[in-house]
Amino acid sequence: MATSMNCTRWLVFTLYILFLTLFLSVISLANAADDIVFQSGNQQKLNVGVAKARRFLLYDVNPGEGFNLRRDVYMRMANLVGALGETEDWTLVLPPWGRIYHWQNRHLDQVRIPWSTFFDVPSLNRHIPVIELEEYIKIRGKPEIDQILYLQSYKEGWSNGKFEEKVDERDCIDRPMYQKDSDGLYRGWFWGYEDIYAKAFKCVSIQGFTTTIAPVLINNVTATSVFLDRGEKISHKYFGQAEYWKARRSMRFAKHLTDIGDDFRRGFLNSDDKRDKTEVTEDWRDMRRDPGSATGGPYIAVHLRRQDYARGGRKDVPTLQAAAEHVEGLLKKLKLKIVFLATDAPKREIDEFKKYLSNFKVVNYVPPKVVLEKYMDGGVAIIDQWICAHARYFIGTGVSTFTFRINEERQILGFDPKMTYNRFCGHAEEPDCEQPSAWKIVY
Repeated sequence: MATSMNCTRWLVFTLYILFLTLFLSVISLANAADDIVFQSGNQQKLNVGVAKARRFLLYDVNPGEGFNLRRDVYMRMANLVGALGETEDWTLVLPPWGRIYHWQNRHLDQVRIPWSTFFDVPSLNRHIPVIELEEYIKIRGKPEIDQILYLQSYKEGWSNGKFEEKVDERDCIDRPMYQKDSDGLYRGWFWGYEDIYAKAFKCVSIQGFTTTIAPVLINNVTATSVFLDRGEKISHKYFGQAEYWKARRSMRFAKHLTDIGDDFRRGFLNSDDKRDKTEVTEDWRDMRRDPGSATGGPYIAVHLRRQDYARGGRKDVPTLQAAAEHVEGLLKKLKLKIVFLATDAPKREIDEFKKYLSNFKVVNYVPPKVVLEKYMDGGVAIIDQWICAHARYFIGTGVSTFTFRINEERQILGFDPKMTYNRFCGHAEEPDCEQPSAWKIVY
């Protein structure tokens, strides 16, 4: 009997030791440093790490980039997370808005602005999982990022003048914006949040697409949260194709902004969705419009970019008089009498433009103080874009992403491309200058 009990105790003790050894091994792997190993091109070595239940991708863009280019980078990151999600559970952390060059109202505290101020975040979540930065901090329990990958080009450029997809860990070309503090943590500009820090930092040269970086994040990086700074260095893999348009269609504006735009349309432009045939579905995934199905309000919308374009003497920028004369011709051709003007021009130039069109009604949106203070320059820009998107006819400024985003919005609403993809010819161009290419939505 005693021998039997001793054998049982010995068996239990042996199993306990085996279990404890296995448990400690797992803990050791889970706490291993999140090292990254790269080789030239796509021949990366794999560092073994314990898979995380949920991983987070954060990103930012070169501070000099504008609001509408940043929207494009969001689409690249969204589709990157979509690709990562085929293998692991990834969530995109939305970078707060702020410090944008074109936002000229310096008296406003335009920093740490959540995405919900400008966009319909539940709509974004119908495409890929997204959360605001402050929600990420709550989930992590501390303002901590595990790994910064600072993206840069290759110092030597293309090899033999030939483009090839590749990604490598490299020395930083420029002085890093992040510095180690006395605790070995990396501090820098994190969207205006001074308490955020990162545990590790590396410069990574990349030449390629979202599909180039995805295998690296899955196979080479074991960090739970990864911050890709200079996200614009990654290009679209499938520009203009179905995945691009899924991301774009999900980027619906916040309802409080479209409501303001709709009120302006009704009050000043005799325009509403029912008459204009621009009604939208609650879920973007259920909305498909045939080109030409939308009529639009009885007005021409004009985006006339001035400021840096006019100061720079660009040959594709028209004079105010030439732009007004062209718009007058369009009004007569389309038998319309109202113009909506979206512009960054100073008041004296707006008044000059209106003077050239004194026989017509020219209106522009001037935000009340309460709207400007609550929704800031970004919100006012979206209201302008929303009103432009509903016009009978739209003409914009060449190579402007503000114009391009309006083109896309009108395409989604179902406008005829001929009433959408139009631009002014510049003062140094021929009157029949090349017009923008029309991009067809791929579902």
